[in-house]
Parts: sequence; structure tokens; C-alpha cells
Amino acid sequence: MSITSYSFLLFAGVLFILYYLIPRRFQWILLLIASYVFYCFSGVRYLGYILATTVFSYIVSMKIWDLKRRQDARLKLKKDEFSREEKKAYKASVKKKQKAWLVAALLFNFGILGIIKYGNFIVSNVGSLFGASGDDLFFHLALPLGISFYTFQTMGYLIDLYRGEYEPERNFFKFALFVSYFPQLIQGPISRFGSLSKDLYTGHAFDGRQVASGLQRMLYGYFKKMVIADRIITGLTTISGDPATYSGTFVLVGMIFYAIDLYMDFSGGIDIVIGLSQALGITLPENFKRPYFSKSLKDYWHRWHISLCNWFKDYLFYPISTSPAMLARAKKMKAAGHEGLSRRFTVYTATMVVWLSTGIWHGASWNFVVWGLLNGFFLLLSQELEPAYRRFYERFPRLEKNALWNAFRIVRTFLFVSLLCMFDYYDSVSTVIRSFIGMFSSFRLSVFWDGSLLAIGLTAADYWILLVSLILVFVVSWFQEKGRSVRSLIAARALPVRVIAWYGLFLIVILFGAYGIGYDATQFIYNQF
Repeated sequence: MSITSYSFLLFAGVLFILYYLIPRRFQWILLLIASYVFYCFSGVRYLGYILATTVFSYIVSMKIWDLKRRQDARLKLKKDEFSREEKKAYKASVKKKQKAWLVAALLFNFGILGIIKYGNFIVSNVGSLFGASGDDLFFHLALPLGISFYTFQTMGYLIDLYRGEYEPERNFFKFALFVSYFPQLIQGPISRFGSLSKDLYTGHAFDGRQVASGLQRMLYGYFKKMVIADRIITGLTTISGDPATYSGTFVLVGMIFYAIDLYMDFSGGIDIVIGLSQALGITLPENFKRPYFSKSLKDYWHRWHISLCNWFKDYLFYPISTSPAMLARAKKMKAAGHEGLSRRFTVYTATMVVWLSTGIWHGASWNFVVWGLLNGFFLLLSQELEPAYRRFYERFPRLEKNALWNAFRIVRTFLFVSLLCMFDYYDSVSTVIRSFIGMFSSFRLSVFWDGSLLAIGLTAADYWILLVSLILVFVVSWFQEKGRSVRSLIAARALPVRVIAWYGLFLIVILFGAYGIGYDATQFIYNQF
């Protein structure tokens, strides 16, 4: 069930009415039922995957907590019988058992994800070394809805529990709701148990202002998704589907189209998810912070898919960079006289592992592997150049506040990110390289005025709709970048102004949403992840 479909709107509408009619103590039960009903729409056969993750992870969480509880009880009961060394050894033995359960959960949950999402890719590449095709060696499994998101969210919960950050959720059904909360299954965000559980299990009274604000955000998400993303994707599909014909200047156009499409599609979906949750009284973490206002690649990744980046930082980067093995290796380098290398070794190794993992998370193809490694490489290169940047701004201090210079940095970062995204929509690394070279060797400015852009499936009316819509999104984002909420500004106006603003946006979605031939509202770009 796509969240841009009429069936979803009916589903959400019925849920919304029932949610505020039933006693508040039963609201979380209704959400659990709704989440599994929603999941069944993607295929009843996929329920086994999310149930397996839920049941096994619940068992592991209880085992980890039970070991901790028994340890504390024993230490309290026999506190005078343990020496300091015995107490330390006992705690270490308990921690080792907890770790064994955590590792079992990691292998089980990521094993399911790995086999389903990456099994064919791995086996087909191994098979190609021996002259066999992937079809001969492996079976095909359809990707269950949201498997990457609920797997990462569940493992974050177990790792935090292992670290002792909170007590486990003892009610199995409440834990099941945390894993399966349906708005997040589409494309995140990846929530933490400590924050989401506060709202998820608490009853909520109807709050007109909060509901209105949530519905307004949903409407804005539909606008970004259906008016912009689903319109511009027609031209992008034409360009990326025939790279031999659409080369040169069209490669640049495709880069820009995809950057727009990806952001409007992904952030639009997140707006719908967060808005719906807000209307239900549930707060989800923000996943974007106006990434196309970024002035560097590092700044961009602080603003894009924030929940995923934080997950990799907390559960992969820090554990790797601070692991005993890594620190011991760095210490040996320093002792050997390689102090500069020792300072970089742990951070740089962890960074490249994180970005390799990020690339693999995005898709089972060499394109994403290369994309991830390139992001890691350029982030490290930027870090190496930071001393030069500081000297530059010390030499020209006024540039940091110069509007034109900052606009240049924003455009530069946007184009660079768009360039890296070519690995997403072209079918192979070799196609990306050929297209990139061809963009310079056969670039023609005349493409922008000789009518060529009307031959990729978009009409002049489409371009005007896109232009006006993008200006609207830019203005909203500009206000947000300055710390001002457009929704709050509209809410402060008189009733006629509010009605005109939101009803006008509603009419724009209805009248200018992309519903043409070939339109498929069932797919968000990030569904595949």
C-alpha cells in the first residue's frame, strides 16, 4: 500500500478516527494492529521476516537484561564476600555472556537482511569467477517492506540495551509495535527506543492544533512527492535509460534532475510519515535539515538522512575507532615513529568502513560500493585540507560572511553531490564513467534553448510547474534555514489567509500531481533500501 494511494488515505483516515474514539490506554494496541494490517498489504508471506526479527530480538533482550539483573542481585546479596578483583572478574564474565547473545542477534538479524538483500549479488559475483550465472547458483527472494529500517532500528535497541542505556520493554506486544510501527516502514526515519517509546505507548488526547499541523506537513510532503518528484522523474528516466543518445549536456541535466527528484521524493515521504505521526501525537526524529543549503560535503552529510548517519556513527564508527585492536595498532605506529599516521589510522579506517557499509546498505551493486567509498575518500580529503581552509579564511576573513562566496559554496556542493549520485541511477560503473567523460567532450549549451529538453517526456507546462514549485520549496527552506517556520507564520494569520494557503496547496496537489501514463505511485526511491 503506497502512502500516495487512495487506499492509504482511507486506511489512515479510519485509523485516525478510531484512534481518538477509543480509550487512550488502548491506542497503542490499535497502532500495533494497524501496523500489521499495513504490512500485510505488501504481502502476507513477508510477515515471517518481521516476526522472526521481533521474536528473536525480544528473547535476546530478555536474556541480556536477565543476566544484568541476576548480576546486580548477586553482587548486592554477597557484596561482602567478593574482593575487588573477584567482582571485576564476575562482571566481565556476565558481560561476555551478554555479548554472546548480542552477537547472536547481530548474526541472525543481519543474516536475514544479508541473504535477502545481498545474497544474489554476492553469489552471482562469486559465480562469475567460475563462469556460472547467478540464476544457476541462487534463488530469488523479493525484498520485504522496510527490512533495512526495522532491522537497523531493532539492532540499535539491542546494542543500547547491552550498553545499559535503558531497561528492556518487557511487554512483547509493545516491543512488536516499536519494531513494526507502520509509518516508519516506508523509508524511516530510524528511531531510538528511548525517545520513540515515550510517545508510542502513551495515550494521546485529541489536540486540534497538533493534528492540523501534522496534516499540513503531510500535504506539503504530498506536494513535494507528487507535483515535483513524480513529474521530473519522467525526464530523468528518459536520460538515464538511454545514455548513448542522451549524453553531453543531458548528463548534467540528469544529474540535476536526479538530485531534485531524490530529495523531493525522500523528504516528501518523510514529511508524510512525520506529519501523520504528529497528528497521532507521536514525535519522530527529523531526517533532513535542508541538505541543499550545505556548503561542504561534510555539512551535507550532517543534514541528509540524519537518522541513518547517526546510526552508523554511534554503532559502527565509534566502536571501530575506539576498539582495543585499533588503539593497540595506533599505539604501535606511534612507537615506531609514525605519530601522524597513528593519529589518522583509527579515524580514517573507521570512516572508510562506515562509508563502505553505507554504500552496501543503499543497494546490492558495485555502483553503491563505489559511491560509498568515494564519499568516504572525499570526506577524508576534506579533513586533510582543513588546515589549508583555515589559513585561507584567516587570509580572507570577510569571505566567510560574503553572500556570493557562500552561494558559490552551496552550488559547488550541490553539483558535487549530484555528480556522485550518478552511481545511483545509471546501471553500471562503466556507464557512469563514460557519461561523465562525455559530459565534457560533447557539451552543448544550445540544448537549453533549442527544444531538446522537450524531447525527454516533459512539456513546457511541466517545466513551468516545476520552476514555480521549486521556487516555493526554496522559499520555505530559506525561512527554515533562518530559524522560522512557515507553518507557524501561516498559523498566525487570519482564518481566511490560512484557508487560502492550505486549500490552495491542496488544489495544487490535486490539479498538478503527476498522474500521467506510466505513473506509479507505489514506489518511493527509498523503498528499495
